[in-house]
Amino acid sequence: MQRKHKFSANVKMSDLIISDHSLLLVISRFGIPLGFGDKTISEVCQSAGIHCNTFLAVVNFISEDNFDIENDSDDISIETVIDYLKSAHNYFLNFKLPSIRVKLLEAVNQPNQNLPYGLIFTKFFDEYVLEVQKHMQYENDIVFKYALKLVEGKRDAKYSISIFQHRHNEIDSKLEELKNIIIKYYPDNGSNHLLTDVLFDILSCEIDIASHNKVEDYLFAPAIEAIEKKLATR
Repeated sequence: MQRKHKFSANVKMSDLIISDHSLLLVISRFGIPLGFGDKTISEVCQSAGIHCNTFLAVVNFISEDNFDIENDSDDISIETVIDYLKSAHNYFLNFKLPSIRVKLLEAVNQPNQNLPYGLIFTKFFDEYVLEVQKHMQYENDIVFKYALKLVEGKRDAKYSISIFQHRHNEIDSKLEELKNIIIKYYPDNGSNHLLTDVLFDILSCEIDIASHNKVEDYLFAPAIEAIEKKLATR
């Protein structure tokens, strides 16, 4: 018997957001605009041209503590998952991380702040952003293109999703160092609400990227692996 998940197609989209505020970002990355009134998830997805089962798989995966994706690629649109993941990449690289950097520079350039620490902060942050860029560019250029060819029934003898899984290492080590420096060692010269706000953004971004990586590791990759196995039997 199939396990009942937290959200189903007949749940109101507005109730989904109220139940879990973090899913607001998920909705945005699917390209679904606000203003959906009392429409259900199914109705909103249909209006936006989004594959509803895929949307539900992602929101339930993120929202549930013990979600096990049923490795049935027939129930998931790989194209929709890739569009979602690429949209998340765009959000991190072109909006969230640049926004944090602007706030970080503003915070460390406040009067009476410690300049050497400010330089260290920006150095660590810029190194982290470079790691994220390389990580996500590889996925955009190699992994997702490979997956789309698989959907078309075209196999690449030189690549498999296991290569992605083996090299999909954590990209948050630099962010972890920056976070720890700010929390443990920054000699604040008085109240700095800006720096506290930046730290909050960094912590939120860290959680968001970790959640994003879990979708890639435990939803996207198993679905691609299932397609590989099907093609191998032909």
